[in-house]
Amino acid sequence: MEDEVFQHAVSVFSSLVSWVAAGAIMFGGVVPYIPQYRDIHRTQNAEGFSTYVCLVLLVANILRILFRFGRYYEMPLLWQSIIMICTMLVMLNLCTNVRMAAELSTKRRSFLDFDWTYFWSWSRFVDYLQCVLAFTLVAAYVTYLLLDSVLFVETLGFLAVFTEAMLGTPQLYCNYQNKSTEGMSIKMVLMWTSGDTFKTGYFLLTEAPVQFWTCGLLQVFVDVAILFQVYYYSRYPQKPVSHTVSHTTSAKAL
Repeated sequence: MEDEVFQHAVSVFSSLVSWVAAGAIMFGGVVPYIPQYRDIHRTQNAEGFSTYVCLVLLVANILRILFRFGRYYEMPLLWQSIIMICTMLVMLNLCTNVRMAAELSTKRRSFLDFDWTYFWSWSRFVDYLQCVLAFTLVAAYVTYLLLDSVLFVETLGFLAVFTEAMLGTPQLYCNYQNKSTEGMSIKMVLMWTSGDTFKTGYFLLTEAPVQFWTCGLLQVFVDVAILFQVYYYSRYPQKPVSHTVSHTTSAKAL
């Protein structure tokens, strides 16, 4: 009797841990964008946030959803992509409204102009929706045609997670160019590192496709490299300390 109670308690605890882990995977990726959204809304200034982060995350998560048609993976990872896409669209809507409210020019730039000079710098949120929809339809059509190709499916999965894994490299390169990490939030990088470590561990424990955990490891490596830059440039300053804060993108998927 006691063994049955113990086994039941272990089963309940295991289920609880699984639910918590799944919830963290699904919603953890949007956490860094909540303070970013509030800050932009409060200051009505979107210059400190690069909308290209939204572009990269939209592409990565759309490709990840399409990858599931060719290779099954856990449902929480699918919901993570859906939630992240919605989050990035919300961020784009806010940034577009704030930027256009502050812009003096009356000239409107549209996606349907097909002017690459202003790619991803359009005047209306609907233009971003049109671009995302066009990319999704094209990618879905190509995926439908090549779904029977194992090479294509595996490449699609790799592109999805590799694109997301590269989000930290602009910060890494920026620090290297400046020979300093001044103006970068160390707390944010620590959040990236803990989130990416947790996510990679989840991939390994759930036996997710190899593309997921290898690129997860790459994300952790980039995060650790940035933390090393923090240590190195604070211990061995490469140039006089400047009081000018460089606005870098403080946003990334967990």
